[in-house]
Amino acid sequence: MRELIRLFLVFAKVGVMTIGGGYAMLPILMRELVEKRGWLDEVEFADMTAIGQCTPGIIAVNMATYVGYKRVKTLGGIITTLGVITPSVLIVSVIAAVLRGYTELPVVRHAFAGIRISVCALIVKTVVSLWKTSVKSKYAIMLVLVVFAASVLLDVSPTFLVIGSALVSILTGLYKSRAKKGGAK
Repeated sequence: MRELIRLFLVFAKVGVMTIGGGYAMLPILMRELVEKRGWLDEVEFADMTAIGQCTPGIIAVNMATYVGYKRVKTLGGIITTLGVITPSVLIVSVIAAVLRGYTELPVVRHAFAGIRISVCALIVKTVVSLWKTSVKSKYAIMLVLVVFAASVLLDVSPTFLVIGSALVSILTGLYKSRAKKGGAK
């Protein structure tokens, strides 16, 4: 029971502290789950970020569910999911009630413009962290550039990009393994 309460509170803290959702949550999740608590290592965090990108739902919810399940099985997954979404539901409900009729005020528009800018900075920070963990070869740099170009220039779905990258990496790994075996004989 103590572990379930701890899991709920950690993910509720993530839910409360994150404005912007999605990618903006990644730096806080990384700090809480990898750096502070050690519930995930950096590679597992990068893997969960990738899986969260290509599965239905919000990355933070997917990651919360995974961590909760990893720690306390099904009930842990449910509790962590509730922990991460409860603050958002409450905050959005209050904001919607308060802001109704005020969204066109200059001060409100400027506040949201500032929030969007800070969310961009948080996303860049996460990209840098994920880059350090994941991009360690010329092959990886090439794959990043191809995926980026396909995303920006061709507007390819992120799901197809993630699945395609996985398939290309599997085939490349198999090719390299066979080449090593062939060269070792």
